[in-house]
Amino acid sequence: MIFEEHFIFFPTVYPDGNYGSIPRSLRVEDHWFTTEDGLQLHGWLVRDTPNSPVLLFSHGNAGNISHRLDLIRQLHRVGCAVFIYDYRGYGRSEGSPSEEGIYRDGRAAFDYLSSLEGIDTSSLVLYGRSLGGAVSVDIATHRSPAALILESTFSSARDVAAQLYAFLPARFFLRSQFDSASKIRTISKPLLVLHGTVDSIVPIALGRKLYEAANTPKEFYEIAGASHNDTHLIGGERYFQKIRDFLNAALPPR
Repeated sequence: MIFEEHFIFFPTVYPDGNYGSIPRSLRVEDHWFTTEDGLQLHGWLVRDTPNSPVLLFSHGNAGNISHRLDLIRQLHRVGCAVFIYDYRGYGRSEGSPSEEGIYRDGRAAFDYLSSLEGIDTSSLVLYGRSLGGAVSVDIATHRSPAALILESTFSSARDVAAQLYAFLPARFFLRSQFDSASKIRTISKPLLVLHGTVDSIVPIALGRKLYEAANTPKEFYEIAGASHNDTHLIGGERYFQKIRDFLNAALPPR
C-alpha cells in the first residue's frame, strides 16, 4: 500500500495525447483556473446556445482530456455545452494527484465554470465517469448542481478492491476511501446512473450499489454488452437519447 496512488492514478502528461486532433468544428476554448491550494489546472470549454445544458465532465483515472474528444463531440452534438478539465498531474495541469486533491480540483472547476459569462448555472449538470463519478459526488456534497450523471462508477474504493482482489486483504489497508455511497445519501438532485453490463473493471454490481444508496428522483440505465470504456460506442444513439431525455426532465424549461 506504500505505492497505493500509483495503482489508482494513471495520468498522461502534455504533450502526450491527442492534442493535435481537435476538430475545428468544436471550437474548443482553452481555460486555466486555480485551486484553493494554489495549483493551476487546465480545461476545455465547448459552448453551445445560451439555454443549453452545461455539463461539467470529470473523467476517469487514466489519460487526459485529449483522450475524450470523441465523447465531447457527441455530447455537444446532442445539444450540450461541455467543460472538461484535467486533475492535478494530468495533461497540462500542475501538481500530483491524490484523493483529496482531485476533490479540490472538482470544486475549483465547478466554481470557475459558474463564474464564466454565458454559463447558465441553473442548467449546470455534473457528469462523472469512472473515478470521475467519485469526484462528481463529492462536488455535489459541497455545491448545488442541477443534476448528476454518473457512468461506470462505483460505491467505494474498498468495494472495488473486494471485487477485483477477492482473495487478498487489500481493501482493509486502503488509505483512499472514495466513499461515494455514503456521500450520495446526502444529495437530493435528479440522478442518472449509466453502466455497461460486462464491465470487468468496475462491475455493474458496484454501480447498482451506489444507485441503491441514492435518493430519488433517480434512474439506472444498463448498456447491454458494454464494458468499461466503450459505453457510448456500444450504447449508440439510444445512449445519447437517454442522456437527452434525462436532461429534458431534470432541468428547468429552456
